[in-house]
Amino acid sequence: MPASSTPKLPTRLTDLFGIEKPILCGGLMWLATAEYVAGVVNAGAMGFITPRSYPDADAFRDAVRRCREMTGGRPFGVNLYISARPAENEKMKAYVDVVVEEGVRCIETAGYSPEALLPRLKEAGCVVLHKATTVRHAAKAVSAGVDAVALIGAECGGHPGMGDIPAMLLAARALEQLDVPVVVGGGIGSGRQIAAALAMGADGVLLGSRMLVADEIWAHPLYKQHLVGLDETCSTTVLRSLKNTYRCLANETAAEVARLESSGQSDYAVLGPLVGGPIQKVAYETGDWTKGVLSLGPAAAWCDKLEPAGAILDRLEADALACLRATAARLEGLQPA
Repeated sequence: MPASSTPKLPTRLTDLFGIEKPILCGGLMWLATAEYVAGVVNAGAMGFITPRSYPDADAFRDAVRRCREMTGGRPFGVNLYISARPAENEKMKAYVDVVVEEGVRCIETAGYSPEALLPRLKEAGCVVLHKATTVRHAAKAVSAGVDAVALIGAECGGHPGMGDIPAMLLAARALEQLDVPVVVGGGIGSGRQIAAALAMGADGVLLGSRMLVADEIWAHPLYKQHLVGLDETCSTTVLRSLKNTYRCLANETAAEVARLESSGQSDYAVLGPLVGGPIQKVAYETGDWTKGVLSLGPAAAWCDKLEPAGAILDRLEADALACLRATAARLEGLQPA
């Protein structure tokens, strides 16, 4: 998968995915559409379409074909989320069929173990990165045959796991134990964080919340404008009572869910109507950011303006390079041990 230009920050990740920037933009439920992924890919990073954002496999297939056309042959990715609830995985075979038949070769798996999917994906020549919230689960995915892992810390929007472990700690531990490319995810929103991740030996970073103000994200402008100007206290966690911790925008719905949980409520029949995915979609459609449990992490603090995905990614790369160069200059006189 040759990149169209020489990476300024080459790593094992840029080699693996054939990209110029060591940046992955992870799947975003409802929002990681063909248009968004194409914007990311055309800027030299890697994005992943979320099949669950589409009503059926045919609509997903159409999105894949549109993304291929918009990227002009560049590799792009698909996110395959493996749920703990078997009923939610019933469409997975159809999604994998589309991936294989349409020649998508960059895959991001998330949730439960991807082991059952790997034989067919690897036979088709796919490169597979698995997102994990513990080093133990990342190691199991490597043993099963994935090509790379992303260690997702407690700062990430969505499901960060139950461990409350920071992203940089997870990545540092993984780098000591695993021999595949390691990516840092959770709370990453600035170039200096990318520089820090690369300096510690990571092969790249995974972004989510920072990209929500990209022009290619279809969410209502009122929602995106609300994100501009938020600080690092913008998110909270709910659903810990269900052992399904979820980091989200601190809004009225999240406050109500937290109130119910603090009163001892842990029945999904009660909490579900507040946190269901269709409610999130309506919030994105209408711009009413007070409704729904909307996936968000503290990296939204860097959402300073609405602009194309490429502009965001170019700024991040430039800031990371400047930070690494400044660090190298500071350390130039350091004597070897």
